[in-house]
Amino acid sequence: MEPLFFVMAIMGCADGNVQCTEARIVPVRYGTMAQCRAALPFQLSQNTDVDYPMVGAACQKRGTSYAKAGAKPARS
Repeated sequence: MEPLFFVMAIMGCADGNVQCTEARIVPVRYGTMAQCRAALPFQLSQNTDVDYPMVGAACQKRGTSYAKAGAKPARS
């Protein structure tokens, strides 16, 4: 199993920043959501070649998360 990490998806959007589609995944893994978010301005400036009227980005969780030993399941 892979450990948990974060990636950045570059999104291409129609006018008005609607109907967004994932155009690519930046080939960098971030250890935390905060690190991924901190890299947003730089990565957006490096990925302006997407053929959409508007370009955005979103950090996404990938990999496998593990439960803590002895953790109790949530009650319904």
